[in-house]
Amino acid sequence: MNLTSLQAISPVDGRYRKTTESLAAYFSEEALIKYRVFVEIEYFIALCEINLPGLEKFDKSNYAQLRKINLNFSEADALEIKETEKVTNHDVKAVEYFIKSKFDQLNLQEFKEFIHFGLTSQDINNTAIPYTIKLALQESYYPSIDALIEKINALATAWKDIPMLAFTHGQPASPTKLGKEFLVFAERLSIQLENLKAIPNSAKFGGATGNFNAHHIAYPQVNWIDFSNNFVNTTLGLNRAQHTTQIEHYDQFAAQCDALKRINNIIIDLDRDIWTYISKNYFKQKIKAGEIGSSAMPHKVNPIDFENAEGNAGIANALFEFFAAKLPISRLQRDLTDSTVLRNIGVPLAHTLIAIQSTLRGLNKIILNEEALHADLDDNWAVIAEAVQTVLRRENFPNPYEALKELTRTNSKINASSIADFIESLAVAEEVKVQLRSITPFNYTGVF
Repeated sequence: MNLTSLQAISPVDGRYRKTTESLAAYFSEEALIKYRVFVEIEYFIALCEINLPGLEKFDKSNYAQLRKINLNFSEADALEIKETEKVTNHDVKAVEYFIKSKFDQLNLQEFKEFIHFGLTSQDINNTAIPYTIKLALQESYYPSIDALIEKINALATAWKDIPMLAFTHGQPASPTKLGKEFLVFAERLSIQLENLKAIPNSAKFGGATGNFNAHHIAYPQVNWIDFSNNFVNTTLGLNRAQHTTQIEHYDQFAAQCDALKRINNIIIDLDRDIWTYISKNYFKQKIKAGEIGSSAMPHKVNPIDFENAEGNAGIANALFEFFAAKLPISRLQRDLTDSTVLRNIGVPLAHTLIAIQSTLRGLNKIILNEEALHADLDDNWAVIAEAVQTVLRRENFPNPYEALKELTRTNSKINASSIADFIESLAVAEEVKVQLRSITPFNYTGVF
């Protein structure tokens, strides 16, 4: 029976398949097999390019046919390899046998022992997997996060002149501009995105324990370090770690996980702020015909997109944190614990895409309720106390902070009238009073 989205155990392949399906091209079992084939084929071609003894007679016009093995890779090919794996109980060896069978079909039998020559499985896994991570980031993740940043910047521009009461420690604080609060998140995301892009996609390629033992014993005249650096760095576009055990040390991948987690934390911070603004009625949400906000309370339009995003980003971060802590640790020259963990790297990226898309969907729904922002500002004239006492400090007025503290820290309501009365009582020049009278919660918003 074919698996459907209704039968999937994980929601990333079930409920949220539409959002995450692009990642199947990089992190599914079929994708992993396909990119193993890709690395094996490119490695064979690279050996031919240096005219390795035994391959000097290989007709280079066959390169196109070899590359078609990967370019035309199909689900049937993946199933064939999985059937072979049932016998070999070794996934990479099954890939090697698959390519050898293709060589037989192309009448290239005399060259097929140079497939996977001198390599260990991790030379393939630790190039194929970082290659798929690089592609997933470039083709799925970066466009999604760029769209989110673009939306945040658009809202910042649209609302750049909208005054809003700020809250520090949950209490009314010096007013701000709504647009600037969105710029905060756009800037944070942009900075961390550049940090993520600066982390190399690190790969391992060096034989059974990282020293090219088999390569060197067979062809000591070849500079295998230079060969592998060129193959990994130039052909694959990755960054070859120079000194490794059997496996890549995953330090750079751990850094990528940490960077992705930091970006998700910023998204969670944004989601929680927007959720809170909605609860304050600063934003209303677009109503879609037929949608139900609550199964019991017909009036409700819940901020479910921001809640969904927060939950999925949290799941992603738990996995990113585990990967960053676990993968760089391996007993001696290698244990197998990294293998099963690496098979799950698409999962936190999938939850991350869900979080990004949910946040974006939520931002596209919010409608500014300027009346609510205005009412909160008008109800909190005490927040201009900072402005008044700062001007008084400039005028060398005695104990201005204490004077404003005495005025504002009571149970009496502070409003425009009580502030005006206080200003009139001050023993300062009339031009100072004129300036103080001009200050309101609506214009005491600073610059940005």
